[in-house]
Amino acid sequence: MADAASETSPLSGQVLFYVNPEPLDAQRHAKLGMNNRDNPYSFAAHQHFIPLHVGEFGPAAVHYPIVFIGDDRTPIAVMGVRQGENLFISEDGTYRLGVYVPSFIRRYPFVGARDDQAQRMVICIDRASSLWTENNPDVKLFENGEPSQFTKNCIEFCSQFDRDRAITESFIKLLKDLDLFTPQQTNFTPRNPDGTNGEPVLVAEYFAVSAEKLNALPAEKLAELRASGALAQIYAHLTSQFGWDRVVAESLNRQPPAPVVANA
Repeated sequence: MADAASETSPLSGQVLFYVNPEPLDAQRHAKLGMNNRDNPYSFAAHQHFIPLHVGEFGPAAVHYPIVFIGDDRTPIAVMGVRQGENLFISEDGTYRLGVYVPSFIRRYPFVGARDDQAQRMVICIDRASSLWTENNPDVKLFENGEPSQFTKNCIEFCSQFDRDRAITESFIKLLKDLDLFTPQQTNFTPRNPDGTNGEPVLVAEYFAVSAEKLNALPAEKLAELRASGALAQIYAHLTSQFGWDRVVAESLNRQPPAPVVANA
């Protein structure tokens, strides 16, 4: 990940994709805008996993394995089994037809940042993005000194993204409190030329919800999870695990195994 901190931005730490974030400014960005593109996703073409919000588990589970990584148990959509590999986005930025696009990708090159000094949210843009142009853009950031409708929509999207992140953090805390996470591995067993099975190859290490722990919960706790909608999201995560075979098979079809995925 690139360091997103800068002297002109309230962002701190590392934020995936963002290289040179700047607070949105009517004077500095008066002429800035974007041209309409059919394939705007080249910035993510070499990213093999993408963070998800819990509200995205349903549509994402149809296409990607959903797993949890790190101490924070961050939920991610697996898009490839090795660093630099994305099976769903081509080099020219075309997303595979009909596949769900996570909001983390759709948000770019905008991002909401918390300004702790002013106690407010600041909307920033990644000025390093190749999506920007000052040469007769199809959509402008500002019109007559005011945010265009396009910009207003992007600001609202970032605000919703922040609300969804808070909901996701609450969901993860709930799973932690119930002790539902368990370490998991995905392995691939190659076939030898003589038809016998070779040695298993580690594809990924991560955390997942334990179906056994889930089923062992008291009935009243399961009822609470169902009423809150959390149980449906857990089931979406568990169902998504069947996608590992498809992702691994496609990766191997492109290149012989040398696997690495985000470690837990």
